[in-house]
Amino acid sequence: MDPFELVAPGLLLRPWRNTDAPAVLTALRDPAVVRWNPSPGGADLPGARDWVRRRADWSGGDHVSLAATDPAGDALLGSVSLHRIRAPEGDAAIGYWTVPAARGRGVATLAVRLLTEWAFARLGLHRIELCHAVPNVASCRVALRAGYATEGTLRESYRYGDGARYDEHLHARLATDR
Repeated sequence: MDPFELVAPGLLLRPWRNTDAPAVLTALRDPAVVRWNPSPGGADLPGARDWVRRRADWSGGDHVSLAATDPAGDALLGSVSLHRIRAPEGDAAIGYWTVPAARGRGVATLAVRLLTEWAFARLGLHRIELCHAVPNVASCRVALRAGYATEGTLRESYRYGDGARYDEHLHARLATDR
């Protein structure tokens, strides 16, 4: 898959760069990012560099991960990723996080919308799932605002970064949803 950028007012989604590692290190130390993400790694600068390297490598075709930045591409606002891409079947999952300064500004919602629309148009996907821990109400708002319908609750389905298993809300969007 070739690298690409997605642009919207106030937001640039771009491939990860090696120079993002210091900002990623700071972000991956944020308590909310740590709690709601599966052992994100990046506990030190070499770990953050490895985190960036893995997300920048799309050669396997099973994921696309983009840095969410300010329009100039410099200030890191967050991350948005498609993972578990199964192109022949037309399915994938989406995940995201934002740095504290970007929260409450619609950054995650816009990033999820942009990458979702790209995935439907460019990858020909039919269904994209979004799961979040039930106590993570901010992620629920992002899912709903990005057009992901609530489909149900998965009981104690995932162990998050804090080591606890949580019930998750399952949301999904179909290419036919508009």
